[in-house]
Amino acid sequence: MNIFVAKLSFNTDDEGLREAFETYGSVDSAKVIMDNYTGKSKGFGFVEMGDHSEASAAIAELNESELDGRTIVVKQAEERGSRERSNNSYSNRSRY
Repeated sequence: MNIFVAKLSFNTDDEGLREAFETYGSVDSAKVIMDNYTGKSKGFGFVEMGDHSEASAAIAELNESELDGRTIVVKQAEERGSRERSNNSYSNRSRY
């Protein structure tokens, strides 16, 4: 399961994110998204966990918990296509 993690401290790195989720099971990957120009964290990231029940437990326990001094938001990531479709469907509606 792909997990979206928001409101990360700018000090949280990939390893710190991985460690927070490894408490709940095996982590396939953990990535804090970095700004290409500044090299600094954008304040969100993604964690991939292979076991759905472990991932669900991690989401339930870590959502609105504290990591590196910040209260984080944790939820199942939306697929890129579904997010883009929902944005496009709104913009295609008539405003009148």
